[in-house]
Amino acid sequence: MLKTGEFFMIRELFQKGWTKTAIAELTGFDPKTIRKYINSDKVPEVKSRQPKLSKLDPFKPYILQRIQEGTTNCVVLLEEIQAMGYEGKSTILRDFVKPYRVQPKKQATLRFETPPGKQAQMDWAEVGMYEVNGRIQKVYAFIMILGYSRMKYIEFTTDMKLETLMKCHMNAFSYFNGLPHHILYDNMKTVVIKHSPIEIRFNRTFEDFLAYYGIVPKACKPNRPQTKGKVERTVHYLKNNFFQRKHEPTLYALNEDIRRWLDQTANKKKNETTNEPPVQRFQKEQSFLQPWGIKPLFPTSHWEMREVSRDCFVSYQGKKYSVPFRYAGQKVKIKITLDREIEIYDEQECMAKHPILTEKAQMIAKKEHYEGLQNKEKGQEKKNHNGLATHDSPPAPEVEIRPLAAYAALEEGDPV
Repeated sequence: MLKTGEFFMIRELFQKGWTKTAIAELTGFDPKTIRKYINSDKVPEVKSRQPKLSKLDPFKPYILQRIQEGTTNCVVLLEEIQAMGYEGKSTILRDFVKPYRVQPKKQATLRFETPPGKQAQMDWAEVGMYEVNGRIQKVYAFIMILGYSRMKYIEFTTDMKLETLMKCHMNAFSYFNGLPHHILYDNMKTVVIKHSPIEIRFNRTFEDFLAYYGIVPKACKPNRPQTKGKVERTVHYLKNNFFQRKHEPTLYALNEDIRRWLDQTANKKKNETTNEPPVQRFQKEQSFLQPWGIKPLFPTSHWEMREVSRDCFVSYQGKKYSVPFRYAGQKVKIKITLDREIEIYDEQECMAKHPILTEKAQMIAKKEHYEGLQNKEKGQEKKNHNGLATHDSPPAPEVEIRPLAAYAALEEGDPV
């Protein structure tokens, strides 16, 4: 005969989203019995004969309640019921709790639904090595999913830097033509600086970026991947569907193919939980999203012009950063990245990169920026028949020459 506590537990599990089959496997009762008591409004009557009582019986309703709340640790439960007057041993308790520890308590979490437009989930996934601009590089997938409709956006990149993260967000917002009110993140370093029971601290620049668009960041609890189960399942789907197809092994081809796959396959496939294709459910969700395109894009980089000094440095905020000696006296562009690096460009490419100096350090130099300088200076001059110095080509810019040992010291951050 089903006991009263078990009756209420069965009904509670069913209300939380457990299937009848899962409840039957958990409790050991026949599925027909489970169905009977789910459909019944009456508590089962207890037979008149008095069963043999155990010391644990008075505490079973409390234990069942704690199990429903997610606690199956017998050490914890034993301490709690001992404080309530339990005088038995732990063996009886462990035997009673054991059946309830077999079934993972995650179905209710997976079935948690968010209202339309309320939340999106985002994460990165490493997908392998591909050709990028003629060389093989590691490639990552940026993944964002709208919680209500399961509408997906995926983009492939060569890094997971903050600047790249923000650009991918804006591409996703453009794809959805709208903004969710919240975005749920795993504890990635570019987003979450600190996550403790008493404090969650987000990267200030990234928090400013989201605030610019009216979005509130949310952080998953550590070691709780099921909290962002939608994006976790999409990673699995991506690897077992998209990457099972034929693709040219280049980043450009991957990003072309992923957009077709999203539009023609992933967002049209019926979701097992909602029983609707994401694109169909998205028609309802889009009107609940915040509007997109009413503000300029958030600036992810800032450019400034500098002139390279005679000793091959550019200055930024009172600090000096070296460039290759051939740029002495020339105009160059500098960009401060969101990862706190200074990048120095000529007309076409980045020819120097340094971390932004802090505290007392005044300059930073790389020895390779000066290698070959002394040989070049010696080779520039030769004598003509009158004994005068002459040049076969226009003179190189005047460069202040220091011993290479000095630049080696600068590279280590020591003052010269």
